[in-house]
Amino acid sequence: MTAWPDRRILDLLGIELPIVQAPMAGAATPAMVIAVAEAGGLGSLPCAMLSGSQLRSELGAVRERTSKPVNINFFCHKLPAINAAGEAAWRERLKPYYVELGLDPEMATKPSAIEPFGSAHCELLEELKPEIVSFHFGLPDKNLVARVKKTGAKILSSATTVKEAQWLEENGCDAVIAQGAEAGGHRGIFLSDDISTQLGTMALVPQVVDAVGLPVIAAGGIADARGIVAAFALGASAVQIGTSYLFCPEARVAPAHRQALAAAGADHTVLTNIFSGRPARAILNRIVREVGPMSELAPPFPLAGSGLGPLRAKSEPSGSADFIPLWSGQAARLGKELPAGELTRRLAKEALAKLIAS
Repeated sequence: MTAWPDRRILDLLGIELPIVQAPMAGAATPAMVIAVAEAGGLGSLPCAMLSGSQLRSELGAVRERTSKPVNINFFCHKLPAINAAGEAAWRERLKPYYVELGLDPEMATKPSAIEPFGSAHCELLEELKPEIVSFHFGLPDKNLVARVKKTGAKILSSATTVKEAQWLEENGCDAVIAQGAEAGGHRGIFLSDDISTQLGTMALVPQVVDAVGLPVIAAGGIADARGIVAAFALGASAVQIGTSYLFCPEARVAPAHRQALAAAGADHTVLTNIFSGRPARAILNRIVREVGPMSELAPPFPLAGSGLGPLRAKSEPSGSADFIPLWSGQAARLGKELPAGELTRRLAKEALAKLIAS
């Protein structure tokens, strides 16, 4: 497949197909990354929740089975200060659920330990030398960006506004992921915390394309060939797809989450902060409906998750989806249960046929 109308991402990243599998922390697996890379797309390994040894192990497993370029992804959030009063208020709000499930409302909970990208991560990159490194919630400090670039890696990051895209260009990105409001999972928002003005993909992508000189990867609500063709028409050089890959057997997704994805309607997702403290798109379930979607009591990212952990651990084995973050974009109804490699090839083949026909 060589007739893509815009080859900038293909040439920049050394891939064959302009399809990026979204990192999706907790759901994307080495097997998925390998399958997508071998199919010609860009497989993305989520590393924000991995220790150094886990990162080395998972990337090693990928390297054993593919020599194709892969992307490894990190978060760039600021660590919040611990607010004892705020934590207590959050636990008080969740107390009825602890009582309902027979849990001690005063029980100790495991902290939500998600470290932002730092010097230790950078040392690993200098050792492992991945071809592509992507970030969510902006970029790390300038000296860290410089160190990453010195390894030879190309740098990607998500923008949810034109201003964020311009900031990323000015601060060292090689390409911008324009993340429309339809996208599942965490918003990449980082210059503001106001989600009320977030743009959809159709409005965001062409404005970002006009505002920056970098190639743009469109993300959000893209789940089939029609979405890919539309993204190219808007000026994107590639697409990033997440929710569709959650249907793949390689995805690490709880049975209740898979059932929710299969049953999701176009209007079944909301932006909520209750699972982590940052706005993220998920399928509406009981805890989101009753506590959120957006709660002022939710501690800042990533602290909100610790209070919900015991509730999920107690209820999920029985098949309940009441306390699970059911991450999903708005196009879940377009998802198909296919292996990740086959999905990547089929999306590319069908999109290219439509592009040629037009």
